[in-house]
Amino acid sequence: MYSLKPIRSQEDYKASLKEIERLFEAPQGTPEFDRLEILVTLVEAYENKHEPIVMPDPIEAILYYLESQGLTQQHLEAVIGSHDRAMEILNRKAPLTLEIIRQLNQKLGISAQVLIQPYALAY
Repeated sequence: MYSLKPIRSQEDYKASLKEIERLFEAPQGTPEFDRLEILVTLVEAYENKHEPIVMPDPIEAILYYLESQGLTQQHLEAVIGSHDRAMEILNRKAPLTLEIIRQLNQKLGISAQVLIQPYALAY
């Protein structure tokens, strides 16, 4: 049986993932479910320390969001306010403003944390 312990290596990490997979269907309120929760917490801590997630480029995030939601550029234009402004932003000719970030967050649900990341403009 897998013994609970801190994850200190890739080997420990892989063993923990295998144990999580084994326990994945454990019913809530059981000792197995408690083990699962502890393991998930340990794995998350290890991943955050050794494999931090890099925030995506804001423009790439907008494009990905539109595509993944089946939205068109016209949807973006409606949020931003004009075709020309949307094209300037997508072509990196103009930066995202605070107001546009707010609108993208509120109307499309794109994370403001992602949108405020610095990115290169193409002047």
